[in-house]
Amino acid sequence: MTAVAGAFGVRVMVTEVWDQVVVPVDGATTVAVLKGEALARALKRPGVPADRYLVKFRGAQVLDESATLASLGAGPNAPFIVLPAAREPVR
Repeated sequence: MTAVAGAFGVRVMVTEVWDQVVVPVDGATTVAVLKGEALARALKRPGVPADRYLVKFRGAQVLDESATLASLGAGPNAPFIVLPAAREPVR
């Protein structure tokens, strides 16, 4: 795995609003912090329950949100996806 030092930005697609935001992070940032910041920036409302969303990186769900971005091997401009954990019914 690759360790990344210093501050950099990652791209996060929040599918609930189909908006991509750039979140400034460093290698020690956890996935949970990244998810919370991306939801706050994209949804633009306080108190979003982060436990109702999951994070994907390189096509796979990140199961341990306490993992750091460096431990995942994420570098500058790494793409993440934040999506609802439960499927929404279609009418």
